[in-house]
Amino acid sequence: MSGKFDAVPVESDTAILVSLEMKLYEYKILYQKWVWDGIYGESFIFSSADIASLSDDELKALGRSSPMIKPEGSVTLTRGEQYAFLNFNFVSMDDG
Repeated sequence: MSGKFDAVPVESDTAILVSLEMKLYEYKILYQKWVWDGIYGESFIFSSADIASLSDDELKALGRSSPMIKPEGSVTLTRGEQYAFLNFNFVSMDDG
């Protein structure tokens, strides 16, 4: 990775299946596909400094403009000091 995302935390009970740096419009992001507690999901991870001027609603709308996010799916947003996590495309293993 380029260094910008070297310190992205991963919970000990989360398995990262895919991790790729990419761009979402002008923003450099880290895309991850993961599994946690029987749930598959995906994340766009932003540097908090890069998106500091965006409100939560603006950031969610930015993410939803990507064809990677299913239109009918829910999204969650968690902002931290270094990174913001936009999580989406949740699938329970029980939904099989």
